[in-house]
Amino acid sequence: MPDERPPVHVVIVGAGFAGVACAKRLATDPRVRVTILDRTGYHQFQPLLYQVATAELTGSDIVFDLEQLFAKHGTVEVRTAEVVSVDPATTSVTLSDGQTVAGDVLVLAAGAQPNFFHTPGAEQHAYPLYSVEDARRVRSRVLRIFADVADDPDLAAEGALNFVVVGGGPTGVETAGALAELVYDVMPHRHHGLAVSGAQVILVDLGPAVLGAFSEAAHTYATKQLQRRGVQLRLGVSATEVAPDHVRLSDGTTIRTRLVVWGGGVMAAPLADRSNLPQGRGGRIDVRPDLTVTGHPSVYALGDFANTPSGDDALPGLGSVAQQAGAWAASNILADLDGTVREPFHYHDKGIMAMIGRKAAVAEIGEHRHEMHGRVAFAAWLGVHAQLLANAGAEVKAFLAWAEEYYVRPHHRSAALLDPSKVDTPRIDWHHG
Repeated sequence: MPDERPPVHVVIVGAGFAGVACAKRLATDPRVRVTILDRTGYHQFQPLLYQVATAELTGSDIVFDLEQLFAKHGTVEVRTAEVVSVDPATTSVTLSDGQTVAGDVLVLAAGAQPNFFHTPGAEQHAYPLYSVEDARRVRSRVLRIFADVADDPDLAAEGALNFVVVGGGPTGVETAGALAELVYDVMPHRHHGLAVSGAQVILVDLGPAVLGAFSEAAHTYATKQLQRRGVQLRLGVSATEVAPDHVRLSDGTTIRTRLVVWGGGVMAAPLADRSNLPQGRGGRIDVRPDLTVTGHPSVYALGDFANTPSGDDALPGLGSVAQQAGAWAASNILADLDGTVREPFHYHDKGIMAMIGRKAAVAEIGEHRHEMHGRVAFAAWLGVHAQLLANAGAEVKAFLAWAEEYYVRPHHRSAALLDPSKVDTPRIDWHHG
């Protein structure tokens, strides 16, 4: 006799790697209906944001419309909406327009926001890199700076061509390396006669080495590759103030600049503060091994929104962690329907990796951290990111075609990517930032 019970309603907040993976796993089961609530209405491929910021890719290259992504799944409803609060007791959320959406199961995967660590002026004047909008703002700023200096070369003496990246983790290292290639290798071909010899790309980090989570050999390799590309490293110091025209460091020095890219860390999205759930490190929601919140067995928290346990520690905020957690949470939801036992999350460690520039990457693969550098690491980076894209429902052929262009043609950028008139690039007021 067919099951006549109504489908279990799962409300998913956020369409990052975790939210999309959870929805995809549930979409194939007729016993479940899914509502995805996301502020933007699209999935953004965050690992490539720095490439949008440095004019390697357009924003449209790394965003995927959720309606299209789930068009073949009639059990999945996509709503473009901002969730402003959570009521875990009723497994419901409130939207910015005052509507309430309730489900039988609530999956919170709202992502993260930049952590400025209370640095004066950083929230107002630094440029974070956590969304497509952020990446477009960085690219627009860089292109406008070069256009203005080309019109008035004297601006270089005011620090116009100094670019500061705060943070020596993968985001900071990838951004600094790509930015250096843009500044020193690409823009001189765009602005003939513009002297970039005085330009500076400066990476600032409080730690003693870049890519602190990697091995000593990776530290050395990354340092050499960054310096080979013209990146200056200021290690063992932090940014203590960010202003419209400078950044001040903890050793008392001041760097004149009109662009500070902030890659100094993330914390849970603001919704965590309005979730009525226990928060831990980074403001993230603490979860049990099965990815639910203590005391709320029908509320899951995933990805950058959660502290996902791994022994006595928490797993890092990687796309592969979020994606696997999303699929795992879906499996536990289905286990409840099957009347079987939920399983504690077990992460299949794919390793850590970072792209430093063309033909330069570091990768430590698997639980035993097999180390790779250079072209082999680049291939590993491609493989992992292609899999992430495929699992998100994206077309991988275009990504691999881009990778071939990226690797083979070092100074190539499309005219549209380098044209300030194609993007929102208002002329900078050099007296007021």
